[in-house]
Amino acid sequence: MTNIRRVVVTGIGLVSSLGIGTEANWTGIKAGQSGIGTITKFDTTQFATRIAGEVKNFDPLAFIDKKDVKKMDIFIQYAIAASQFAMDDSGLTITPELSRRVGVFIASGIGGFTTIEREHKALLEGGPRKISPFFIPSAIINLAAGQVSIRLGARGPNSATCTACSASAHAIGDAFEIIKRGAADVMIAGGSEAAITPMGIGGFGALRALSTRNDEPSKASRPFDRDRDGFIVGEGSGVLILEEYEFAKARGARIYAELVGYGMSADAYHITAPSEDGDGAFRVMSLAIESAGITTADVDYINAHGTSTPQGDALETLAINRCFGDHAKDLAVSSTKSMTGHLLGAAGGLEAGITVLAVYHQIAPPTINLDQPDDNCNLDYVPHHSRPLAITYALSNSFGFGGTNAALLFKKFEA
Repeated sequence: MTNIRRVVVTGIGLVSSLGIGTEANWTGIKAGQSGIGTITKFDTTQFATRIAGEVKNFDPLAFIDKKDVKKMDIFIQYAIAASQFAMDDSGLTITPELSRRVGVFIASGIGGFTTIEREHKALLEGGPRKISPFFIPSAIINLAAGQVSIRLGARGPNSATCTACSASAHAIGDAFEIIKRGAADVMIAGGSEAAITPMGIGGFGALRALSTRNDEPSKASRPFDRDRDGFIVGEGSGVLILEEYEFAKARGARIYAELVGYGMSADAYHITAPSEDGDGAFRVMSLAIESAGITTADVDYINAHGTSTPQGDALETLAINRCFGDHAKDLAVSSTKSMTGHLLGAAGGLEAGITVLAVYHQIAPPTINLDQPDDNCNLDYVPHHSRPLAITYALSNSFGFGGTNAALLFKKFEA
């Protein structure tokens, strides 16, 4: 009989508009705080949307040598910070003997927009000689995983997904599969994003996907609410330390939760819109539950994709109702994007971390700003305030442009 390799979470590293570090983020989530504010990174005078979830007071020198900061875009800097937080939290030391069994899988949906815009300006103003030699390795998506592996000495599997807003959920799920099949004992997995730039905000604004509630930033992200008018771009990073259970047990690691299920699906419908019957979301949740060998009745909490777009929230609700049937009314469902904004390719990493903390602490995070639920949104979205909740199984949903979907299923840890 094949030995089943269990996968557990032993470290969590979070960076978002709610704070730098896991404790600051979890404290903000529990309190129902908003990290959304007026954009300070560039002049937004000509922009319809002038608000976002910026990471505040981030000092890269707290994590990176001064000589190396200029070699990496800020999305890489966030990934290094979150990975360091996660490693410190796990108590794991990567020795030379262990290094080949430790991998890194860190995603991004967009990569180094800040660097790309800066270097393009340098090209236009001064010609090709003005382009930095660090331009390419600063901007490309896999350099977050590359830089983390170099800094930590992780010599095992190394990769990066680029599946839009499902990217870091896919990275965590794929890292889970890597450990299950025996190719690594530890994976540093998640995602990072820093797309609060003129092109980032302007591009999503051109799609008419963003909220324009500029006069009330903290109330602009309002998933499932009747008056929602689009999502808020957030930035930051979420990284988990995944370990094979026997390995974690042998070193006496503190275990937050077990990762037991993973689903992937495609809508095969439209480049930016979810399918009108919510089929891709329905199937990805079903696949995650099926892969864990449980039933829908076993799930207690869902961290929804819940971006605060009129179409997306209603279709995710439809998919949850279809997937869970009568049990849907008993589920706690919340969108923590109401507080952090939408971290795009890093959303799944941040929200996986939050979901794990919800399971560990037995607390359902809230959906803030849910004042008037939409008629098409009929679930228990944990409005306004977090609440104690017995959580054995929890799902984290992520859906992306191109119709790409991911779902991660976490379980309360039992030896």
